[in-house]
Amino acid sequence: MLIDDYLSYITAVRRYSPRTQAIYREVLDRFSEFSGGAVLESLTPSLLRSYEVYLMDERKLAARTVNQHMSVLSGFCRFLMREGKLTSNPVSLVSRPKVPKRLPVYFREEQMDAYFKRTDYLLDPAFDDPKYLEERLKRLIISILYGMAIRRAELISLRIGSFDPVRGILRVVGKGDKMREIPVIPSLCNEISLYLTSVASATGGSRPPEAPLLVTPKGRPLYPEYVDRAVKGELGGIPGRKSPHVLRHTLATELLDRGADLNSIKEMLGHSSLAATQVYTHTSVDRLKKVYDNAHPRAKTGGKHEDEREVPEI
Repeated sequence: MLIDDYLSYITAVRRYSPRTQAIYREVLDRFSEFSGGAVLESLTPSLLRSYEVYLMDERKLAARTVNQHMSVLSGFCRFLMREGKLTSNPVSLVSRPKVPKRLPVYFREEQMDAYFKRTDYLLDPAFDDPKYLEERLKRLIISILYGMAIRRAELISLRIGSFDPVRGILRVVGKGDKMREIPVIPSLCNEISLYLTSVASATGGSRPPEAPLLVTPKGRPLYPEYVDRAVKGELGGIPGRKSPHVLRHTLATELLDRGADLNSIKEMLGHSSLAATQVYTHTSVDRLKKVYDNAHPRAKTGGKHEDEREVPEI
């Protein structure tokens, strides 16, 4: 009952995304199973530490996942404190496993350029045929994720009315139902318009503004697994991890490398705090070398002092 009350709270009040709600439910159900159903009585530092050991030693979960479990339980305890069920948060007394710092994975600009050049033929009116609709959809998924750095859930939630080609913006609903407007470059505007025209032609008519912007070839709304498969399939020739989030990391990195300020990137990504955006300050080694060579006082002199430079013979 307490778990259901908390899940209702994060849904109605905190407005967590369906994906986050599912994660919270899974974590709390697992803890309930571990505690034999005595959830409230098991929320003590000693039992929580035992649960942490159980997750690491028996379930073989990674430190990052264990930390996620403890964070969910901490939020649950804070809720119970507000409800008067607990007087303090026992999770705060439990040490958590150290998580190695993981820098964002991102694609190189030339890799993305090669992909778009290889699929540019899909923008040719000559390929305006229903049999190419799914290929256009998959390319558009890549184009939007890479061109706007939005989350997978945000992509799926886009509606036809979200797209304003006159102003060149997309209205995106992010975490906590917060809406933000993101500028769309002209080439992406044209690609979205071309796709909408293709869908209208394939379905035999226009769709209302509240209809999903992107749909499967069968006319159904996109779903997470479809987006993941599209990204992995379209970018299969690029080595390394491939996911919608890697495309988000890629644009954020490129914007930073080109001098965009961190606060503007924060607004575009829909982060609630600047701390979440600062992870992108890892930048690339090439950029770091360039800055080093241009700025370091000894880099220009080959490591020699001014009076040690070679003087040409007269």
